Amino acid sequence: MFLWVLALLVLCGFLWSYAGKRQPTIAGIADKYIFITGCDSGFGNLAARTFDKKGFRVIAACLTDAGSTALKAETSERLHTVLLDVTDPENVKRTAQWVKDHVGEKGLWGLINNAGVLGVLAPTDWLTVKDYREPVEVNLFGLIDVTLNMLPLVKKARGRVINVSSIGGRLAFGGGGYTPSKYAVEAFNDSLRRDMKAFGVHVCCIEPGLFKTGLSDPVKAAEKKFAIWKDLSPDIKHQYGEGYIEKCIKELVEVPVSGLRLHLKFPGPAPPNFVSLYSSKLQSSLSLNGLGKTANCGKVQGQ
Repeated sequence: MFLWVLALLVLCGFLWSYAGKRQPTIAGIADKYIFITGCDSGFGNLAARTFDKKGFRVIAACLTDAGSTALKAETSERLHTVLLDVTDPENVKRTAQWVKDHVGEKGLWGLINNAGVLGVLAPTDWLTVKDYREPVEVNLFGLIDVTLNMLPLVKKARGRVINVSSIGGRLAFGGGGYTPSKYAVEAFNDSLRRDMKAFGVHVCCIEPGLFKTGLSDPVKAAEKKFAIWKDLSPDIKHQYGEGYIEKCIKELVEVPVSGLRLHLKFPGPAPPNFVSLYSSKLQSSLSLNGLGKTANCGKVQGQ
């Protein structure tokens, strides 16, 4: 009996190992085009380099000349870059026409909507509608505009659309335009998925957590929050208390680092330029591979 059980376990282990190593095969990779936005850095840059190495024909949309040049230096001649500001409708239309001429009858096998910005993360009553506009324009309307212009090419190839949302599309972790924009991306993704099913187009949504990319840089987030605090009315500052912003930045992040818990400490009251003073410490020490622990900034006066 024992030998039978042992043999079964060995067989299960073999099958598990085989299934894990077995990769799905995709025929004709060399003739498949993928268009990716936000390729200057982060996930978009990594995706462009990865698909290029696998042999796909990648069209990488970058916001800057510097990002385009750097990406082309790291990839093969198959990869093409285009300069694209997803918030500029005319730029999006021109890019879509260029892509159409480039891919011809093959269409787009894949569209990856990755371009995004974080914007300002701060309590809602600190903000103006202007603070909400940039993330919504880039993360939502830019994504929709690119999708609508590229969709005929995706349908032609019976391809797929991948919309990069965020865990912020499931859980609102702060005030500002980022999480509302990502919630809306989730809704757009669901409706697009249903609409495209009849055409054989697959639509899916990726919801990354907090990774170490330029978008999640804690120093930049702290600088933006502190800049807004400085311009708040005396009444709002009084409601929150003068020590509120120091507590928020002081306990901004508590995440695992090499098996330890990193808890930022300030040697007394934070000076006016404390964000820049501690930026090098944050950048060199923080490893943002998990959601971490949200700072407890204390209770607001009057609550």
